[in-house]
Order: sequence, then structure tokens, then C-alpha cells
Amino acid sequence: MRIEIRGAERLSFRERQVVALKEMGTSTEVIARRLGIAAGTVATLFNRARQKGYEVVMILEGDPLALFGDGSDEDEGAGAGGEEAEA
Repeated sequence: MRIEIRGAERLSFRERQVVALKEMGTSTEVIARRLGIAAGTVATLFNRARQKGYEVVMILEGDPLALFGDGSDEDEGAGAGGEEAEA
């Protein structure tokens, strides 16, 4: 799995920093300390970035959540006890 920020090219360097940290769940106060800026500046940068219209997208390679099964047919034809029925 990977995460992409689409529309990041429209954001300034500082906006990209703030967005990346915010989208990872980092608090405004922690971001401010880490970047050496005021908490109000973090909020301003984040709001400005949101107005520019970025979007966060999760990209799942293959089927990591097993949403579509493992591809085998072992569940098909199974009886009530979970054993395969004989023909």
C-alpha cells in the first residue's frame, strides 16, 4: 500500500510539508514545533492547501485486504462441515 497526495504540484513546499504531516495524523502543535513555525501559520498553510484542492489517495497493490479471496476455488463445493462434497 502507498499513499499519494494528488495535486501536490499546486502546493508550495511549506504547504506540502504541512499537508503530509497533517494527513499522517500529526497535531498542529507538533507540526509547528517540528517546522519551527507558529501553530497559526500551520493552520493557515493547511487551509490554503485545502483551498487549492489536493486529494489523498491510497493505492493498494494486488489484494492486500483479501477483499476478493485468494483466487482459489476451495470454498466452492464445500459442504456444511467445511469439507468438500464428493461427487
